[in-house]
Amino acid sequence: MQENEQDQEHFKRELGLLDGTMLVVGSMIGSGIFIVSADIARQVGSAGWLTLIWLISGLITIIAAVSYGELSAMFPKAGGQYVYLKEAYNKLIAFLYGWSFFAVIQTGTIAAVGVAFSKFAAYLYEPLSDENILFELGSFKLNAAQLVSIFTIILLTYINSRGVKNGKILQTVLTIIKILSLLGLIVFGLTLAAKASIWDANWADAWTTRSYNAESGSWLPISGTALITGISAAMVGSLFSSDAWNGVTFIAGEIKNPKRNVGFSLFLGTFIVTIIYVLTNLMYLAVIPLDEIATAKSDRVAVVASQYIFGNIGTLIIAVMIMISTFACNNGLIMAGARVYYTMAKDGLFFKKAAVLNESSVPEWALWAQCIWASALCLTGKYGDLLDFVIIIVLIFYILTIYGIFILRKKMPDAERPYKAFGYPFLPMLYIITATAICISLLLTKFSTCGWGVLIMLTGIPVYYLTKPKEN
Repeated sequence: MQENEQDQEHFKRELGLLDGTMLVVGSMIGSGIFIVSADIARQVGSAGWLTLIWLISGLITIIAAVSYGELSAMFPKAGGQYVYLKEAYNKLIAFLYGWSFFAVIQTGTIAAVGVAFSKFAAYLYEPLSDENILFELGSFKLNAAQLVSIFTIILLTYINSRGVKNGKILQTVLTIIKILSLLGLIVFGLTLAAKASIWDANWADAWTTRSYNAESGSWLPISGTALITGISAAMVGSLFSSDAWNGVTFIAGEIKNPKRNVGFSLFLGTFIVTIIYVLTNLMYLAVIPLDEIATAKSDRVAVVASQYIFGNIGTLIIAVMIMISTFACNNGLIMAGARVYYTMAKDGLFFKKAAVLNESSVPEWALWAQCIWASALCLTGKYGDLLDFVIIIVLIFYILTIYGIFILRKKMPDAERPYKAFGYPFLPMLYIITATAICISLLLTKFSTCGWGVLIMLTGIPVYYLTKPKEN
């Protein structure tokens, strides 16, 4: 315990409630809300289900976030979820989380968000697109978009290596711009481009489920197993778009009054994002016929909406919005991720150098290690699969962490709990049941990618036992 107290003296507590909330919002809103609705519309084929899937994803995210409030108040130190798992279970489970976090979860998300940034940068300047191949060697192709995404990851890592204050200012400013621009898009959409005829047509048979067949360009009615498959496939996108809210727990060591502010920023952040996401989708449904949402080119629903609202310049407006959005998103992910490797290294479960803070009181070595691996993932070109890899592991560890609340209530009944999980035991248990059902259906319907995610996680077991004796 003494060691953790010393760590806290090295980290500077420079982040307030606004900064914490902006980190949650900024890390959650990436590019998903601008593109994911197309895939959801294809899977379920109705306005009611499209809205409901975003709402359910938002509500279970809020339940998870307010459940984490109890854990964040009990253990208000750097490392967040990794620390909660270690305290509730053991070092092996915590290591498997950290291993998956470094191998796929955080770095894979950083790579995917970096690629989304470069995709939309190509709208402003064509040579930056992924079609501009710069180098070929056998089956490996290096394109301009990959270089742009790697450049942004390196730039943000450098900014964050110079101290938490730089990352904080960038995060708060960009996130406020992002929230205002999304709200602007919703307001302009509903006032300038909304048509009662489109809205009425979209909601005419709001609960009739059907799936879109791209080959024939037609809709097929679905029910039973096919409907469950469609809903779980659709939820990958909305859950991924609502993820990364837990980043604020990783930097608890740098938050003022963490026992109050971490839990409060988790609730405020997830609540704000859920409202924005649902309103954005209602705006899409007021502006674009459902068929066009489902068949938007490259799934870019927001671009279609923006063209309806602003005409030809709409594409550029959205491109700039998404670039700001993904840049802020990656800043939050990069800032938070390194704190997990720092805490693991302190426990002897990661490279020793990751446990060192530089003169700016940030884990610089951990930041650069994360940067190198995320950049390597950008080169694989398999970011679509990465999302499936990521979401299954993320959900498994959310389930374990929230079940950890039940374990810790028995294990440490007298521990100080400045904040108790809202709706305990019902809401945390509701989250566990819902997330488990989603995991099972994902494994059944997307085994080829989700199975790999689980395998990557399990390969951490031999790694743990092979490296453990050397560390002790």
